[in-house]
Amino acid sequence: MSKEHIRVAISLGDYNGVGPEVILKSLSNPKITEFCTPCIYASPKVISYFKKQMGLHDLHIYFADSANHIHHRKVNLVVTWDEETAIQSGTASQESGDYAFKSLEAATRDVLNGDMDVLVTAPLDKSTVNRAERPFHGHTDYLAEMDGAENHMMILVCDEMRVGLVTGHVPIKEVASQIDKDKIIQSIQALNNSLSEDFGIGKPRIAVLGLNPHAGDNGLLGDEESNFILPAVKEAIEAGIYAFGPYPSDGFFGTEEFKKFDGILAMYHDQGLIPFKLLGFEDGVNFTSGLSFIRTSPDHGTAYAIAGQGTAVESSFRNALYLAVDLYRKRKRIEDDSSNPLKFTPLRRERFRMDF
Repeated sequence: MSKEHIRVAISLGDYNGVGPEVILKSLSNPKITEFCTPCIYASPKVISYFKKQMGLHDLHIYFADSANHIHHRKVNLVVTWDEETAIQSGTASQESGDYAFKSLEAATRDVLNGDMDVLVTAPLDKSTVNRAERPFHGHTDYLAEMDGAENHMMILVCDEMRVGLVTGHVPIKEVASQIDKDKIIQSIQALNNSLSEDFGIGKPRIAVLGLNPHAGDNGLLGDEESNFILPAVKEAIEAGIYAFGPYPSDGFFGTEEFKKFDGILAMYHDQGLIPFKLLGFEDGVNFTSGLSFIRTSPDHGTAYAIAGQGTAVESSFRNALYLAVDLYRKRKRIEDDSSNPLKFTPLRRERFRMDF
């Protein structure tokens, strides 16, 4: 397919949050369809409600009963359900959680089947999606399970930095027990592979953060650095990866040391995401590496507090769409270059006479 026809599956997220607003604001720019074909997985009634509420009368959306019947170079809605639903902006509900999952499930299925090229997910509320009969701990875990991906990682991307996580959405009290040398090595390798294969960085420099204050302070404040993190960094170096650390996270960010690196590996969620969101909250993107397909999302949640007020900033979602398309093109280019390498021609050795 041509670059302009990259098919973007967009899951609606929680329609009681800001998902529909940031999606429609982003897609109201006609330039979007110059480089991709966006397809929202949702209900015509829900999208029409928000489109009318936001006054986006010039935004034309084409309805399709399946991914096989979309209109290229147009904004599409793949009809995922058609029954009436109760929209209560700003309020978490089990019903909106069920439909958020329905949208995600359908969009993921079409990407895995090859009917869509990339997936961009709008924010949902994990607590409203999670059920005893349908355990759900977040987009990343769900997509990895559906894809059969073992060595996957959440990477946060903005202009200033790229941050990967050893542990994701787990309670602080469980972080230390989930960290060991093998998991850190695996995470370093996953981040290195993504920086190289997805972002096209030849020899990425990776900073590895410590777990404890002052990176353990030579064992005074913890031994995870000496027992797990430093040995993992050394082994990564021996494998040819440019890994450095462990660094104390406060000084690392406070002195802007992060600017010297292509990627940063944090041990837990808030260690990496607090500095990241401080620098790129409105523009940052969440990327799931290690999947067979490209998946991105905005770096914010449902934002119930401002849902339905028309004040949500769409730049993070828009950047998620841009990044998904960009990474898809880069990955395809790298795959094409690998499958069709230039033939090697040995240099001819010539004898030269030097006259002095």
